Amino acid sequence: MNTLKVELGSRSYPILIGDGLLAQSELLRQHVPAHDALIVSNTTVAPLYLDTLLAGLRPRRMVEAILPDGESHKTLTNVARILDVLVANRFGRDCTVIALGGGVVGDMAGFAAACYQRGVSYVQIPTTLLSQVDSSVGGKTGVNHPGGKNLIGAFHQPVVVLADTSTLASLPARELRAGLAEVIKYGLICDATFFAWLEAHMDELLAGDPTALAHVIRRSCEIKAEIVARDEREQGDRALLNLGHTFGHAIESATGYTQWLHGEAIGAGLLMAATMSRECGLMTVEAAERVRTLLERANLPTRIDAVQPESALELMRIDKKVQGGRIRLVLMRKIGEAFMTADYSTDALDRTLREHFGPARE
Repeated sequence: MNTLKVELGSRSYPILIGDGLLAQSELLRQHVPAHDALIVSNTTVAPLYLDTLLAGLRPRRMVEAILPDGESHKTLTNVARILDVLVANRFGRDCTVIALGGGVVGDMAGFAAACYQRGVSYVQIPTTLLSQVDSSVGGKTGVNHPGGKNLIGAFHQPVVVLADTSTLASLPARELRAGLAEVIKYGLICDATFFAWLEAHMDELLAGDPTALAHVIRRSCEIKAEIVARDEREQGDRALLNLGHTFGHAIESATGYTQWLHGEAIGAGLLMAATMSRECGLMTVEAAERVRTLLERANLPTRIDAVQPESALELMRIDKKVQGGRIRLVLMRKIGEAFMTADYSTDALDRTLREHFGPARE
């Protein structure tokens, strides 16, 4: 088992990464001390892992809230369902909410925990690659709104992240590829050596090689833990973790959170960020092509025909990073060096949107 730590003073917490963690009852009891626990999962994950988790947590009072699966269900309505279960079972402030699932489950369970009695503890047990490398770490919780992605939420840190890598064996290939988009992001923002490693080992990752996956989970979590420790509430460096996300969130919103997985939209967004960086004269053509090649090898989308450039731009205007009416973007000077800026050519943005959105032009 690998152990990392998110250093946040009195709210610091460990990230435990290893094979078979869900079956280690002593480990579960050590990190989930509350007598009352609500387990939040979904209809896909619960049949696979809920019984193992329940067995490891006994004896204590455990209640389940099983939600529908999918990004389109990441809503206030489903958070209200979690809160209703907490209230109906008279859970006190000393209870723990346990998120067993991917990023959607983790975001909703964490948001419910942040809201219930003004904040109760929660545990992240991520079961997808995307959630193990990204969404389970850092304390961002929330839900989508028809007007935009993750517009309603709160910062609320978990007490522990338990990433059982054995759960990835049941992950569909499409979900695995979607998770790789967030992995590639880490190399692009601050670790060119890691990006080169991904170029050399993409075939093993796509094949689900446990050793390769364990390496990218650890390195991704190391990078995110370091950034979150410096900037918990996204006032500075943490914004770099949004590389590709302003474009990607527009894709998800425009398609109703049903056509593309989150990681697929982010994959397209990463290439758009590279294109924009090239159009602004920041990133070389060769570097931008390396980004395109790696994303294509990961079988991630590189253009979105169903969304018009004008629609994408309107959705980008309500992104959380907009300040003073100006869309701030995370761009790259080179692979491994990202930065946030609102100082860019609007013509460059227009060219980028037209290159990647709408029907392909002859």
